[in-house]
Amino acid sequence: MVPDLVVIGLGIAVFPLSVTAFVLVLSADRGSWKGLAFIVSWLACFVAVLAAVLISTGGRPPPPRSPPSTAASAVKLAVGMGLVGYGWYRHRTGGRTHRPKKPSRMSARLDRISVWSAAALGPLLQPWGLVAAGAATVVGADLSRTSSYVALAVYCVLGTSSLLAMELYALFAPDSARVRLGKLRTWLQAHQNQALVGVSVVVGLFLVGRSIVQLTS
Repeated sequence: MVPDLVVIGLGIAVFPLSVTAFVLVLSADRGSWKGLAFIVSWLACFVAVLAAVLISTGGRPPPPRSPPSTAASAVKLAVGMGLVGYGWYRHRTGGRTHRPKKPSRMSARLDRISVWSAAALGPLLQPWGLVAAGAATVVGADLSRTSSYVALAVYCVLGTSSLLAMELYALFAPDSARVRLGKLRTWLQAHQNQALVGVSVVVGLFLVGRSIVQLTS
C-alpha cells in the first residue's frame, strides 16, 4: 500500500492543471488568503474521501482475492489505463489544440474570485482519477497498525505538498514569491501539455503494473 500511496500522492502534488490553477489563485488580489482557502478545502476533500473508504471497510483490509480486494485493484487498473490513454491522447493532439489565449482568460477570472470561490475550486480542481486510485489503495489500510496511520498522513501531506510549499513561500517571502511563481506560471503555460503527458503516463503505467500484479498474485 505504501509505495502506491507515495506515487499517487506525488502525482497529485505535481499534476499540472491543479498547480497552474493554484499559482493563478496566489497571483490574484489577496492571493495568500485565497490560496489558504483553496488548500483547506482541498485537504478537507482528501480527508473526507479517506474517511468514507475507511468507514466502509471498518478499518480492516479485505482478504486477498475477495470481491472488495479485486474491485479495488480493478479500479486502479482502470484509472491507470485511463491515465496512459489520456497521456497518449495529449501527446498526439496537444500541439494542435493549444490555444495561447486561454491562460490569460483564466488568470483574469481567477483574479476576481472571492475567498469562498477559491475554496470551492479546491475540490473541483483535484485530479479525481488519481484521487480514485488513492481511495482504492486505502481499501487495504489496516487501522490496527500505526504504520497505516503514518502512511495515510504521508499520503495527505504528499498530495498537498506543492500547494503548501507555494503558500508558505508566498506568505513569508511575498516579493520573491511573486517573481518566482510568475516564472513558474509562464513555464507551465508553455509546457503544460508535456507535463501532463509525463505525469499521466508515468503514474498510469505504475498503476497498471501494480494492479496487474495484485490481480494475478
